Amino acid sequence: MRTKKVISTVLAALLFAVCGGVPLRAQEQPDSVSVEIQADTLALSDQVIAYARTFLGTPYRLGASGPSRFDCSSYTRYVFKHFGFDITAYSAIQFREGREVPSYKDLQKGDLVFFGKRGSVRNIGHVGIVVSIDKEVGGFTFIHASVSNGVVEQSFNHPYFMMRYMGARRILPDE
Repeated sequence: MRTKKVISTVLAALLFAVCGGVPLRAQEQPDSVSVEIQADTLALSDQVIAYARTFLGTPYRLGASGPSRFDCSSYTRYVFKHFGFDITAYSAIQFREGREVPSYKDLQKGDLVFFGKRGSVRNIGHVGIVVSIDKEVGGFTFIHASVSNGVVEQSFNHPYFMMRYMGARRILPDE
């Protein structure tokens, strides 16, 4: 029965990724959430994104570490830890982990993107995971734990994020 629920959650997340539409709302998650995806079916970055999407709608709470509530950096940590990548649960330190991505034009799906704090755009204050890249427009979509809406997908091409973009780091192997 649990396997059916996991499979239906993954299929719904993949359908959303391919077709777009209304964001999925995550239900209360058990302590150990497992997304069973065969490695030969999806690239690792796609697996990370599919798993990250299972938490859409999960509420934000500063200092929470999941899976029923997250802050931005605990969310990225929780997602990557599921795949064996142990990153720190603090966005300013995550900004020094992995490999630097020199420009947002070099982004790949699964990269971490960082934004400055509201009052000081020179200090890291927020992090998300790249979901898709639009090379023509020069932008990207990312998933993150937002203070006002919980876990959501948003476009980088919003002035709020464009003004605060600080850089990106690659945790996953290059694709």
